[in-house]
Amino acid sequence: MRVILFINPKNKQALALGDEFRKELDSRGIGADIFSFKGKLKAFSKEEYDLAVSLGGDGTVLYAARALAPFGVPVFPVNLGTFGFIAGIQPSHWREVLGKWLEGKAAISSRLMLYIRVERGDKEIFKACCLNDVVVSASGIAKIIRLNVLYCGSGRRDTFQLGSYRSDGLIVSTPTGSTAYSAAAGGPVVDPELEALIINPICPFTFSTRPLLLPADETILVEVEKEQRSDVLLTVDGQLTEKLKIGDRIYFKKAPYHCLLIESGRTKFFQTLQKKFLWPAGSEDLGGSPRD
Repeated sequence: MRVILFINPKNKQALALGDEFRKELDSRGIGADIFSFKGKLKAFSKEEYDLAVSLGGDGTVLYAARALAPFGVPVFPVNLGTFGFIAGIQPSHWREVLGKWLEGKAAISSRLMLYIRVERGDKEIFKACCLNDVVVSASGIAKIIRLNVLYCGSGRRDTFQLGSYRSDGLIVSTPTGSTAYSAAAGGPVVDPELEALIINPICPFTFSTRPLLLPADETILVEVEKEQRSDVLLTVDGQLTEKLKIGDRIYFKKAPYHCLLIESGRTKFFQTLQKKFLWPAGSEDLGGSPRD
C-alpha cells in the first residue's frame, strides 16, 4: 500500500501534521510520499497510490480530487482550513479515522464530479474535471457578458435553449460546490450526494433569471455569444483558468467517476451547515414551536 499526502505549503500546521502522518504510516509499514502542490495539476497514474490524504483547506481537497478521483483513489480530507465544508476530518481525530479506514470501517461519501470540455471551431482546446464548480465570467471588473445556454438531451430533438444570459457570468456547480461560490451568488444549498447540476447566473441583468437545478445525466452547453465588451474567462474549482473567445463552446457533463471522500457524509455536511450558517439548533432558539 502507498499513500500520497497533499500538503498546502503555505499552511504551517499542514506541514507539521504531514510529518506526524508520515511517521504514523511508517509505523504501520505503509509507504508515503509528500506532495506540496503548486501551479498546474501533476499527472498521476492509476497504479501509484491507494489513498490520497489532503492536509489543508477545501482547496487542497479539490486539488487532490482532480488528481486521483479518476483512478478511484479515495481522499482522506483533514480540515486545516477556514470553512471545511468538504474536509470532514478534524485534526484531533485523524488517527482514529485512519485506523477505521484501514479496518474497512470508515464511512465513505460518493460525490459527483463534473467533466468540462471547450471547443473552438473543430478543435478541443481545453478539458478538465472538477469537484466544486466551473465559472464563466468577464475577466474585467463589473463587465456584463453574453452567454447562450442549452440543455442537450440524448438526441437532437431533446436539445433546447435554457436562455441567453446577460450577466457578470455563470456558475455551473455540483452539489458539493453548492455551498461555495454558487451559494454566495444566491444559489440553493444541495445535498452533496445528489446527482444534479446547478446553473446559476451571477448578477443577471434581468430579475426573472433564476438558478436552475437539473439532472446530471445530460449535457449542458454554454456558448460565448458575439458582441462581448470584455474578455471571457473559464475558471475550474477556483484553481485552473482558460481564456475564452467569441464562439467558444463549453460542454458540461457528469464525469464517469466519483470522488470518494472518507468520513465526509451527509451528517457531517449538515452539522457544518448549522455551524457555519449559524442555523438554530432547535425550536427553543426560534422562540417556541411553529404554532406559538
